[in-house]
Amino acid sequence: MEKPPRKKPGPPKGTGGRPSIYSPELIATILARISNGDSLRKITSTEGMPSMDTVWKWLIRYPDFAEQYARAREEQAETYADEIIAIIDEQPQQIVDDKGVARTDSGWVSWQRNRVDTRKWVASKLKPKKFGDRTTLAGDSEAPVVVQNQTTDEVREMLKMIEMKVRGVD
Repeated sequence: MEKPPRKKPGPPKGTGGRPSIYSPELIATILARISNGDSLRKITSTEGMPSMDTVWKWLIRYPDFAEQYARAREEQAETYADEIIAIIDEQPQQIVDDKGVARTDSGWVSWQRNRVDTRKWVASKLKPKKFGDRTTLAGDSEAPVVVQNQTTDEVREMLKMIEMKVRGVD
């Protein structure tokens, strides 16, 4: 009877993949790159960096890292705001047509608009109080906003005054 073929020996378990050694230097590099606008996907695809899965695990395991990461993401929103200004300030690309007339490349304009809109959207999610679209009506602690409910008679009186001003009657 014939023996089944033997499996080829592989690497010992636990030795494959990228290293996931948590170190202050590695964390500082990751946080600096995030603050400067790099995506976590781009960072973790760089040689010598941990996998994205490892970073997510570190965020759960190390509360200090999670706090620093949140701060780096807020700084990233500021970086995106600066990039938006730089994109807008770029001179548009010109295309010379068959007649020798220069015109702005509409594809380039669309691409730039997409770059700006994407950065605006991401910044609004990373730092909604500063870059979000929502407007909050609020006062400060020294002068809070006071909401007054008007009676029907008071509203009628205000409407009469407005109507008189519109007609020019004082």
